[in-house]
Amino acid sequence: MLSSFWGLLTLPSVAETNLNRTNSDANIYPVATAAKNLNEVERPATTVKQWLSQGIIQVTGVKLRQTDKELEVILESTGSDKLQPVSKSEENNFIADIPNTQLNLPSGSEFRQENPATGITLVTVTNLDANTIRLTVTGVASPPKVELFDSDEGLILGVMVTETATVPQPPTTEQPTSETQPQTPTAEQEEPIELVVTGEQNGYFVPNTTTATKTDTPLRDIPQSIQVVPQEVLRDQQVTRIEDALRNVAGVNQTFNFGPLAFYSIRGFDVTETNLLRDGLIDTLAGQVSELSSIERVEVLKGPASVLFGLGNPGGSINLVSKRPLRDPFYTVDATIGSYSFYRGAVDFSGPLNDSKTVLYRLNLAYRNSGSFVDFFNGESLNISPVVSIALGKKTNLTLEAEYITTRDTIASGVPVIGSILPNPNGKVSRNLNLTEPSDSFEQTIFRLGYRLDHKFNENWSLNNAFIFAFRDLFQRRTDSNGLEPDNRSWRRSASEGSSENRNYAMTTNLIGKFSTGSIQHQLLFGVDLNRFDNYNPPIDEFEAVSIDIFNPVYRQPRGAKVPSSFAVRQQTNSLGIYLQDQVALTDNLKVLLGGRFDFIDRKYEDLISNTESSGTDSAFSPRFGIVYQPIPAISLYTSYTSSFTPPGGSYFFGVDSTFEPERGNQYEVGVKADLSDRLSATLALFDLTRTNVTTEDPNRPNFSIQVGEQNSQGVELNLAGEILPGWNIFAGYAYIDARITKDNTLTPGNRLSNSANHSFNLWTSYEIQKGNLQGLGAGIGLFFVGDRANFDNSYTVPSYLRTDASLFYKREQLRVALNFKNLFDVDYFESSLGNRVYYGQPFTVQGTVSWQF
Repeated sequence: MLSSFWGLLTLPSVAETNLNRTNSDANIYPVATAAKNLNEVERPATTVKQWLSQGIIQVTGVKLRQTDKELEVILESTGSDKLQPVSKSEENNFIADIPNTQLNLPSGSEFRQENPATGITLVTVTNLDANTIRLTVTGVASPPKVELFDSDEGLILGVMVTETATVPQPPTTEQPTSETQPQTPTAEQEEPIELVVTGEQNGYFVPNTTTATKTDTPLRDIPQSIQVVPQEVLRDQQVTRIEDALRNVAGVNQTFNFGPLAFYSIRGFDVTETNLLRDGLIDTLAGQVSELSSIERVEVLKGPASVLFGLGNPGGSINLVSKRPLRDPFYTVDATIGSYSFYRGAVDFSGPLNDSKTVLYRLNLAYRNSGSFVDFFNGESLNISPVVSIALGKKTNLTLEAEYITTRDTIASGVPVIGSILPNPNGKVSRNLNLTEPSDSFEQTIFRLGYRLDHKFNENWSLNNAFIFAFRDLFQRRTDSNGLEPDNRSWRRSASEGSSENRNYAMTTNLIGKFSTGSIQHQLLFGVDLNRFDNYNPPIDEFEAVSIDIFNPVYRQPRGAKVPSSFAVRQQTNSLGIYLQDQVALTDNLKVLLGGRFDFIDRKYEDLISNTESSGTDSAFSPRFGIVYQPIPAISLYTSYTSSFTPPGGSYFFGVDSTFEPERGNQYEVGVKADLSDRLSATLALFDLTRTNVTTEDPNRPNFSIQVGEQNSQGVELNLAGEILPGWNIFAGYAYIDARITKDNTLTPGNRLSNSANHSFNLWTSYEIQKGNLQGLGAGIGLFFVGDRANFDNSYTVPSYLRTDASLFYKREQLRVALNFKNLFDVDYFESSLGNRVYYGQPFTVQGTVSWQF
């Protein structure tokens, strides 16, 4: 048991953005607008007739008009006051996506004008999808500066030009000559509107993601459930660790947390090290990020994803998306102090390194020193994360990044089941109890180096190549738990200490192209992945240890005799994946996703105790299919089939019968995604997920295994995220998951999967006062419910809990002050279980944070 536990632990496991800040990647002059009173806010549709009548806004004409200082791009429409563009800059392009609109010109669905003014080489307006228009203005050497106005004739974009120039008249096919040229808007007609920017997303709603397709795709066009925890939620909840971020994701449960490391399940199935991603690359050490200071958002793709990422368990994948450099200077300093001697400081600096802004940087630093409610459980960590982005030309960009992490923690053991959940004749154990020793430690140093190279051949074809190398040096001195004696108070223990090294190499190359076959639009992805995972665990020192009284513990007793080492291994896994994906738009409202991937894996295992060696190879094909139908622009109905594979017994299991096949995961999912407004969306998903080829004990041959095991998870998930009214945000989810063993030779079919809750619910909502003397003052409230869970053999049940969190904050110009309260009512609850132990969740804590942006 000790060697198995050591193997589990030694293998890789699983900037703050001010709401008032606009994207520094876009050159924009923000203009203040008066906030509406509640009685002025347009009420949402409450009937199907009202919903359909809202429709999408038609842009019926595009005109260019030259003034003394700028080129005006006029999008003619009625209801232009409802248009809310979303802007970004790429190379020398200013891009504005305008949701809930459609371009409907007499000549078709595209406007194009080359060299309309000095300093502007191209203006295009096209339909990005069935309900989004994309405006692109291309400058000569840099993105142009753009200011937006609303007038009676439509939406006007004022593009700054270098000097006065005559605007060529667009062809009559794009601008009919019969139309009367509009007069210059009067001052009274020009009403500035607010421009929302995507570079630093403002709000709880994130419209696009790359995790589910490896291309920048709207969430509403993805036939699979994916949930994004954005920077604003992380900031409002003062989240600094992955486990606290994942508390916001329906269907994700914590399975084990002994302090320095936490493990999870998604839709009932464990998340392995190959289900962890960093910027879309498998990073087996991503779960070792004790700080989220360098992370922009956390994305969770539900269900199998082998077609994109290769080997992995079927429950889902967790992608940590890094912060990227900004074009304009940005500096933030945070200081936090809290209960149980919690101290943390962080800085986030970004901006250009040269006048032409072709070299940008971002630097995140964070230091934490903290205690805990558990006896002598404390730790500290230091994170340093620099990133540099270099424009090698107008079409090529190189990003270099590095990360250094060092942590030193003690270890939390959990408490015995008998005496906490189950009765003990001697009484109830304290939730502060620690069964390890004060001298135990978990020390690790992680280095991460990587790059990303992006090149655009033209508007439709691009190539990207990314690489990441991660290294961990780990030392553990630990006291392990071996169970309760018959007297129900003496706890058996053993001790060990040793080190290990882990290396992770990952490279991906993707060719992305857009083209048409007749009226059918395609976005093609062809990619190649290479991964290597090296793990070296030299012999550990093992000792006998004195038992401890769980009701009257006496620590620092001498260790017992040294015993022969039982665990020392060297393991290597190499994988090659080749995949092809096509996102097909049959019509504006009917889309199909097709994908397939071949993987080839070879593995090598050395047992350094017995001096034996074994190796093996595997191959697998993983298909993917999905359909999205949008009966109206705001609604997406989807269905999909996805699959996964994992080498026998897990990613690092060797020495099994060579006839064993990879474990497979197969999921069928149907759902609906709804844009309740341009800032609020919801997803409802129903799924049926089966895991097959699970290894179980062979009843006819002791110590051998056969692949007859099967597990199934069925459920429903509902997510809601975005802004309800100005200043009022919500991030909520509910999941019902029935995850059970369906076939097994050891465990009973029908048993629930370990640490999987049938019901879970999360709600976080916040409100910030928008005007008046109290402008910037806000509050948030959170409810987190997890239903009862079973242990691995269903011999006991971990009870359900409801935890309440809250926050108060105040923002004024560059200053932000916040108080965060966790477990507001000091509820006793259990976060997870492991064998004969359970782990308490944290009691009431309060943390205060002061942030200064300059």
